[in-house]
Amino acid sequence: MNESVMDIHQQTFSVNTRGRGTYNITREIEKIIERSGIETGTAHVFVQHTSAGIVISENADPDVRRDLETFMADLVPDGDPRYRHQDEGPDDMPAHVRSMISSMELTIPVVRFKPGLGIWQGVYLWEHRSRPHHRSVIVTVSGHAPTQ
Repeated sequence: MNESVMDIHQQTFSVNTRGRGTYNITREIEKIIERSGIETGTAHVFVQHTSAGIVISENADPDVRRDLETFMADLVPDGDPRYRHQDEGPDDMPAHVRSMISSMELTIPVVRFKPGLGIWQGVYLWEHRSRPHHRSVIVTVSGHAPTQ
């Protein structure tokens, strides 16, 4: 009989953005899950910033992510006079609102040592600021690792 034990693996990686837009981080998450040795469980992905988000989106047609950016720009425009917080410019407060809408975390199932994503799904860091930024992402993988 194949026994398993509950295990936890955590790793942080960085993403240097070029400014507003989506950045595919699926491969980095795949590597962390593979290194974890966890066969079945969950991977929690968290960006340590209040002006960026983590989303699962279409990974085949980049127009989907462009259209999402267009939608978000209409929903939360830069320079809206209602916002008082503008310490770092007119995209500052809108970036905070956008990160709450897109979320700063998500959980993915781990299936056979891989993220349980659908064929057209990818994981993206969504940079909401106009200027380039250095972003830190924590991935915590927990679940069952086969015993030797």
